Amino acid sequence: MPRDGVRMLVARPSGVTHAHFADLRQFLRAGDLIVVNNSGTMAAAVDGEVTVHFSTQLDDCSWVVELRPEGTQAVAGQRISLPCGDLELLDPYVPGRLWRAKVSVDVPTMLASHGRPIRYSYVPKQWPISDYQTVFAQSAGSAEMPSAGRPFSPELVTSLVSSGIAFAPITLHTGVSSIEEGKPPLPERFQVPAATARLVNSTRAAGGRVVAVGTTVTRALESVASPDGVVRAGEGWTELVLGLEWPARVVNGLITGWHAPGASHLQLLQAVAGSALVDQAYAAAGDEGYLWHEFGDSCLLLPK
Repeated sequence: MPRDGVRMLVARPSGVTHAHFADLRQFLRAGDLIVVNNSGTMAAAVDGEVTVHFSTQLDDCSWVVELRPEGTQAVAGQRISLPCGDLELLDPYVPGRLWRAKVSVDVPTMLASHGRPIRYSYVPKQWPISDYQTVFAQSAGSAEMPSAGRPFSPELVTSLVSSGIAFAPITLHTGVSSIEEGKPPLPERFQVPAATARLVNSTRAAGGRVVAVGTTVTRALESVASPDGVVRAGEGWTELVLGLEWPARVVNGLITGWHAPGASHLQLLQAVAGSALVDQAYAAAGDEGYLWHEFGDSCLLLPK
């Protein structure tokens, strides 16, 4: 099906509506602002001596990596052969899951020649990297697709803009998928441009809604928001953990995929929409058989 042909559940205080993503314009209005993540997806999996998932490059030029298959034994100082070089494991980044590693070759060059998209068991076969890019992707930097933006098509974006709905970008490079249940999200590199900050502030001042496309956008915007909700330009690493104890101050609408129960993403959804609306949406999605994960169906949360 076309990207915007996936199902979309719309959750509002007045109730739940079942639609398709191509119907998005019906639920927004002129003056709203849609903020998107323009990070592109890397072909982050490399098959060498073992399979290595390249997650995030740190400021010291080392890389956070994940070894596959799960349970692969490793120790600090171990060298792992890659197709055109090797890496050395330095120390655990997340004990039992992620390592910090020094790589002997330029990683983006190696990924361009030997990498493939990270694929999980619910994807039936290896698909090309183009299937893992959103229409907003500019420069590769995410280990996994900022998938909330995948259902957008060029035609849908054009239709929304023609209706008076604006778009603005941020950049947040995602690492490998959310860590174990109950664990907070890892630090992520982000940038909120000055032009986006101005658009967010002017939209809020005029009474429009700021609709974030995904948890990545929400985390970036809320990381540069003052207590009164004014957004400023900023970049660096965010360690912000949103939830019911730290509610969103800027974002008042959210387009998202469907996440596993217990994932840290759900806390962020609750920070925007409240636990009652999120619970109502998930119950309805389960009853109607919505598809989960990055190639699944979509959800629009409009709490106000």
